Amino acid sequence: MSSSSIRAATPATQAAPGLVLGAIGVVFGDIGTSPLYTLRECLKAAGGISQTNVFGIVSLILWSIIIVVTLKYVSFVMRADNEGEGGILALTALASGVAPQRLRHLLLTLGVFGAAMFYGDSMITPAISVISAVEGVTLVDPNLTAWIVPISLVILTGLFKIQKRGTGAVGKVFGPVMVVWFLTLAALGILHIVTHVSIVRAVSPLYALTFVSHAPGTAFVVLGSVFLALTGGEALYADMGHFGKRPIRAAWLFLVLPSLILNYFGQAALVLERPAAVAQPFFQSAPGWALIPLVLLATAATIIASQAVISGAFSMTKQAVQLGFLPRIPVVHTSTHEIGQVYVPFINITLYAAVVFLVVFFKSSDNLAAAYGIAVASTMLLTTLLMYFITHNLWHWKPLASIAVVGPLALVDAVFVSSNIGKVLDGGWFPLLAGGLLFTVMTTWYKGRETLVEKMKSDNLPLPGLIRSLCDSSHAPPRVNGTAVFPGGVAGMAPTAFLHNLKHNGVMHQTNIFLAGTTDNVPHVPNDRKVVVEDLGHGCYSLVVRHGFMEIPNVPAILELAKTQMPNWRYEPADTSFFLARDTILATGASKAMPLWREKLFAFLGRNAAQAAEYYSLPANRVVELGGQINI
Repeated sequence: MSSSSIRAATPATQAAPGLVLGAIGVVFGDIGTSPLYTLRECLKAAGGISQTNVFGIVSLILWSIIIVVTLKYVSFVMRADNEGEGGILALTALASGVAPQRLRHLLLTLGVFGAAMFYGDSMITPAISVISAVEGVTLVDPNLTAWIVPISLVILTGLFKIQKRGTGAVGKVFGPVMVVWFLTLAALGILHIVTHVSIVRAVSPLYALTFVSHAPGTAFVVLGSVFLALTGGEALYADMGHFGKRPIRAAWLFLVLPSLILNYFGQAALVLERPAAVAQPFFQSAPGWALIPLVLLATAATIIASQAVISGAFSMTKQAVQLGFLPRIPVVHTSTHEIGQVYVPFINITLYAAVVFLVVFFKSSDNLAAAYGIAVASTMLLTTLLMYFITHNLWHWKPLASIAVVGPLALVDAVFVSSNIGKVLDGGWFPLLAGGLLFTVMTTWYKGRETLVEKMKSDNLPLPGLIRSLCDSSHAPPRVNGTAVFPGGVAGMAPTAFLHNLKHNGVMHQTNIFLAGTTDNVPHVPNDRKVVVEDLGHGCYSLVVRHGFMEIPNVPAILELAKTQMPNWRYEPADTSFFLARDTILATGASKAMPLWREKLFAFLGRNAAQAAEYYSLPANRVVELGGQINI
């Protein structure tokens, strides 16, 4: 078994209490705070309280959670791990790697669209979660209504402010707090179920079917609000790489799922008993003495839910950069022990600006609920569609077997997507707009890089032939001491920085190392398979470096690995210079692959990408940058 396989299998095969506790604290924050507003929004969409409505809605919530979260994600999708990693981009990499060649571009497009929608969800989750918790203060004192938005903004500002410190220290208290939260959900639910035991009958799916058949038009609208109970379900799969399958499954089946169901049923029993409680059924389910502690606990839980989504956006950004869907973005590692703990300043400030806009513009969880759902519902549908290619091409199921399993799940997802379409005009336009803009950026960067590589292959010279012609001729350039390293090239082609150095300085170093990197469709590539060295002669070496989509290139570390394959060379940092091409991309409209506006967007993204020296972890005092222009 390879080292990568061992790494992936370890968390997945151990359901240690520490991993279960960590999963409770990170994975379930979003779905765990949905009871704050879900039943309220469902009853509002249904147009009022009646026994048929309440029984039907709580039955719909129950069976939606069982079908979408338990059966689809916990039992089915989580089997499709990419060497232990999950999430829409990891699944896309896995599916595109086994799908027929003609379909790979389509699958990449679907996956990128799903990732873009995830960012839209990342913007709304902190806003709706925190503001819905803070709204509980109005039950303490109605005069505090005007303070809901300012208090929410203060909490969210503090949350985004501490991101640069990393989540390691704060994460230690996430698990215990969320355990208390879920036990509180269960206790509040039981408190009211025992006073209206008949609500337990809603466990039968007949009540959901009766509600749908009685008023299908109303039920279709209500499904858009029922979906609020499922937001965060994607996180079970996305965070699989951090905790493994078994801890997440154990936490879901033995604590989270029972607590959520008990609380939803308890809220349903409460509104049947006291219809006036429909305005805030969650907070009104608490005894008077427990209201303030519950508001504080809910606020803590929503902060944790927001933190999980923000951290997920950071991790997805790192994956997108490595897979070539986003330009280089500075990524800060906040832990010396956990490689997955990262902070992305640009994403942090962008999410913060979007969240502030959402809180100020929508002002209440009622209004935000109207915008919530369409983005994550789209991601869930795309995940299901990608699973067809996993089952058929990777697991080798027969087509009918794949359709028999994936088809019904896709139908359920499609129903939820269509039921959320009505939210577009009420605020759903925001995550769609944000996701659409990001989708445009990601696909433009991916296509632009393809175009640029083809341009370099057509314009630059083959590297082996160039080295022979330079070194074997009577006009060979003079050699200077030391090692020159040229990162970021195209395999087999002479790097632009090397050509610039020859043109302007007219010399070659005694040792020249040309690095060309590729990103595999796996999260990590083991060290023994990471570097392939080709000796070009005359002190020149071509290195093809393979990275996983969870890894960030580190050129000095790569050179340490490669020296075992170059016995005549020793890596001496003080004698090594790193030559980088700082080319300016000019949009000319000549490309047939992209229209002029996309060329200009690609050029703009290229100009604003992070410095290559920082991205490759190069020592700043050993870097030489040589510039030029590339017309596309």
